[in-house]
Amino acid sequence: MGTERRSALKKLLLSAVGVTGLGFFANAAEAAPEKKAGDVTTLDDVPLFSSHTKLGNMVFIAGMGAHVAPFTIEAHTEIVLKALEAELIKAGSSMEKVLKVSVFLNDIADYKGMNSIYKGRFGSKPPVRTTVAVAKGGVPGDSLVEMDCIAYI
Repeated sequence: MGTERRSALKKLLLSAVGVTGLGFFANAAEAAPEKKAGDVTTLDDVPLFSSHTKLGNMVFIAGMGAHVAPFTIEAHTEIVLKALEAELIKAGSSMEKVLKVSVFLNDIADYKGMNSIYKGRFGSKPPVRTTVAVAKGGVPGDSLVEMDCIAYI
């Protein structure tokens, strides 16, 4: 394909999706070497995972669970959402800047109870969300719910 045609296609693509849509990919590629991690969880002094990781203007929050009593879905959902919010603030973001949430339930029967606490926690424009009940064995630890999220700064 000729240079002129590639240039024309590039301009067409940029006008169709908007420069800001492609800007994220360019920013992420440039920022890749600057990956910054939050607190690191270790097992036998071997790093397992970070509480959050930044890449460009994006922040990825690790799964948060509630491993304490009382063992109700409402209490655990509240604990998890507060932990997500604290980690987002620590990373320079907020609940209103969350783009995607993944929710892992120990039991799908807890869906309604989880939703009753989750509702309205992410501002007037809630993020996209995936909710699944985990397979046999459940959520790690004694948590009834685990959540992770992706946000921008």
